[in-house]
Amino acid sequence: MTQVDEGQPAAEKPRLAADRPAAGEVLAERYRLERHINDDQGGRQVWRGVDTMLLRPVAVVLRSPGGDSAQEMLAAAVTASRVVHPNLIGVYDAIDETARAYVVREWIEGMSLRELVESEGALDPDRAITTAHSVAEAISALHESGMAHGNIHPGTVLLADDGRVILTDARAGSATTDGDIRAIGGVLYYALTEQWPHSEAGVTALPDANRENGALAAPRQIRAGVPTHVDDLVCDLLSDKISLPTAEVLAAELDRLDVGTADHGYGPLRFSDMLPEPAPRKAPRKVVYGVAAGLALAVLGIAIASKVLTGKDEPASPLGVSATASAAPSTLVDKKTLPLDGSQVHLYDPQGDGMATTNLARALDGKVSTGWKTEHYRQNFGARGLKKGIGLWLDLGEPQAVADVTVVLSSIGATATMLGGATEPGPTAYKTFKPIGAAYDDFRGTNMVFSAANEETQKFRYLLLWISSIPQDTNDEQKEYQIGVQEITVRVA
Repeated sequence: MTQVDEGQPAAEKPRLAADRPAAGEVLAERYRLERHINDDQGGRQVWRGVDTMLLRPVAVVLRSPGGDSAQEMLAAAVTASRVVHPNLIGVYDAIDETARAYVVREWIEGMSLRELVESEGALDPDRAITTAHSVAEAISALHESGMAHGNIHPGTVLLADDGRVILTDARAGSATTDGDIRAIGGVLYYALTEQWPHSEAGVTALPDANRENGALAAPRQIRAGVPTHVDDLVCDLLSDKISLPTAEVLAAELDRLDVGTADHGYGPLRFSDMLPEPAPRKAPRKVVYGVAAGLALAVLGIAIASKVLTGKDEPASPLGVSATASAAPSTLVDKKTLPLDGSQVHLYDPQGDGMATTNLARALDGKVSTGWKTEHYRQNFGARGLKKGIGLWLDLGEPQAVADVTVVLSSIGATATMLGGATEPGPTAYKTFKPIGAAYDDFRGTNMVFSAANEETQKFRYLLLWISSIPQDTNDEQKEYQIGVQEITVRVA
């Protein structure tokens, strides 16, 4: 199970393999290391251990070196240890030995939200709300102590086997309370859609959310069955045009939603610093105030607006999503992952030598840690005398109603298009096949999602990933150009 965040690199240097501790080693004459669990992108290790004095399991997060470079980790642990809350990880010890530093904390049997969604898919709306509610309660307690978390992420939200939701791995530094609130919105978005609304890089990055011309899609545009009021709440938390509530108020509002029933009897939620007499709107609106949070809700003015048939009078969202408008029923599509194997992926190299066929099957092996790579090129595609691009094509076996295709690349900076057709792709298919979703141009992330969610879903038997620009390989001494396709996932209606 994940006991340390995988998605956001810590500001720390990775430890050297030769400096790794061994199972059986005892730290501080008390904590015996039993099993290495994983490392985060900053090189910190997490071990399952045993407190030999109290005879209880513990998690040990260890980094090397210690000293000044470990002060952020240690300071965050010391501060977090002062806040005792059922939804916060228990921190037992923080030790700096100069050569290395480590934090000893509660061991949780269970899995992270990230692992659960990756293995079982999106959560139902009620469970997603329950999870976000627990995180908000934990953050409310932290904020009350004067501390911001700074690392709320699907990898740091642990779902314990005993039913608890535990938030772990706080990081101090530049963390802000507003950043924490927006991150709760991101966790709720991920739980509902399997996509992360913030771009990440690297092979461990979460799938990037569907976007249309750069605008983030609302949860209801991605997945059928998301209640309107939940959709609106998520969009509000991710919009910088909507005033954010405090963590205490958000927790109270989520508590009101966390009732396990789809019939809440109210419409969209609005977080704003409302004046006693709000400015008139273009269309009449009925506004009532929630009562579940008592004075906290009244003081901070969380308004519950009745559902509006058109969102024309709402301020434009910077995410390109109307705060009250949801997708029309015809665009809401249930999606399932299409099972594919290595025999269904082929090299598409109409202007090249067609030799880059090694490890093609790894692009469909279900693991982002392995993949297929292009050859190295001295120049980028499109340069004088060089081919226009390269790609991979998939044979789906029969025409499928393609809803979206997720492509995980090995590095940032690529330009790619997803195309569909009815015949096996020939030399000009990259020009004649029909685009699926929008193209990515010099994309500053590694997870591309080509979505037909806002279009009439069409059936294609053949898919073509056309890559027309690739980045320099920073690990190559010659700085030649190369890209890897780590994984392709196709979802159909």
